Amino acid sequence: MTDFIAFFPGQGAQHVGMLAELAEQHAVIKETFDEASQAIDLDLWALAQAGPAETLNLTYNTQPALLTASIALWRLLQQQTGELNVVAAAGHSLGEYSALVAAGAVDFATAVRLVKRRGELMDAAVPAGEGGMAAVLGLSEEQIDTLCQQVREQGLVEPANFNAPGQIVIAGESAGIAAAVTAAKELGAKRALPLSVSGPFHSSLMKAAAGEFEAELNAVEWRAPKFDVYHNVDNAPAPANEIAAKLLAQLYSPVNWTGAVQACRSSAELAIEFGPGKVLAGLNKRIDKSLITKNTADEALFAGALEALKETV
Repeated sequence: MTDFIAFFPGQGAQHVGMLAELAEQHAVIKETFDEASQAIDLDLWALAQAGPAETLNLTYNTQPALLTASIALWRLLQQQTGELNVVAAAGHSLGEYSALVAAGAVDFATAVRLVKRRGELMDAAVPAGEGGMAAVLGLSEEQIDTLCQQVREQGLVEPANFNAPGQIVIAGESAGIAAAVTAAKELGAKRALPLSVSGPFHSSLMKAAAGEFEAELNAVEWRAPKFDVYHNVDNAPAPANEIAAKLLAQLYSPVNWTGAVQACRSSAELAIEFGPGKVLAGLNKRIDKSLITKNTADEALFAGALEALKETV
């Protein structure tokens, strides 16, 4: 089997009906959802298949559902190949937990409970309507810093996701985000649009959530990952005794996905995205066109990923 990089998506990849086609052919998909449902006493498969979307998209539901989808796909690929030659891994925000489960650093049920709690705390950290996020296309990192400074009088705004060159997400107080959307266009942004999220994730406004989450992270018995997992906060792997601190800081620090892909890039020529969409594959093309990213979201895409693994590079 070919060496590859494993990537795991974060919130935004979920959708009602995800993995339905694969579940019809492979029992491990539904079995993984059943295991997760028992861990948090919530029927995640019913939620993933029937929605409604508004309920699935609540962050404390999205996070366990998406982690479960990623691990179901991971288990299916393992089942089909017998062995996975992962040489590096990274996850976008929530996806970091999926990567750590895949690497054996934490057991699946524990991770499902952790991300459910993570979602609850993130949702409660800033009162509804008082914080938000916006995507800005076509500005450099330096221009984003200028933008955040320009609107500081209207409200706190900070970079939250460096998703790809020219694609940066900002987060902060609602009034600041509104002002930033207007100011971004004046600075030459191709587009600037508010995102449908419940809070200013990956900004300093999440520190209240981190304060409550710290004890739960520290209570987990983290193990040494079987392969390098590149963490969002510094795009570097961590030993078992540093994982909790990296995950805690991740809550209120920007996600540098561009840096993650660049850090993993020298490890292999092939990447596989374990998730119900193609979000990371799209970003990866903007970061490094030479990196082949295969998807696993349906039967045809999964078959393509499996075939790529069997090819010698």
